[in-house]
Amino acid sequence: MSSIRIDIAAQTLELLDDKGDFIKQYPVSTAKNGAGELTGSYCTPRGVHTVRAKIGAHLPSNTVFVRRRPTGEIYSPQLAEHHPGRDWILTRILWLSGCETGFNRLGNVDTMRRYIYIHGSPDEAEMGKPGSHGCVRMRNEDIIDLFDRIEAGITVAISE
Repeated sequence: MSSIRIDIAAQTLELLDDKGDFIKQYPVSTAKNGAGELTGSYCTPRGVHTVRAKIGAHLPSNTVFVRRRPTGEIYSPQLAEHHPGRDWILTRILWLSGCETGFNRLGNVDTMRRYIYIHGSPDEAEMGKPGSHGCVRMRNEDIIDLFDRIEAGITVAISE
């Protein structure tokens, strides 16, 4: 099975094949608050994770999600004007689950209970620079491409 490697310092996500060889790289935006595992920190958790669920298959680009459910809205700058400050989760969601008990799994460091995703974002969201509330943001066309290439259960290693 292929794997994903996210480099917080470089603000990149790499897709690797089952031998660990490079397939593709995407620019991302991780947490504005940096790396960290604690609940409520708004940081991107490090370590080994898996994609617990793939959400949004076949939905249109810019589909708006709230609590992992499509709202029926399609993101636009006009919609954003009506919802200032909203944390936009768009297009597809890859819900992460930590694999390292006490570091990113269970207790007050549980990635899944923190609702940490790899997800799409508005076109105007800057990639290559930290800016999220803890999730890993991608361009919509990139999250669709990645989503279509992987299966649930894929390993995701996040490092600084």
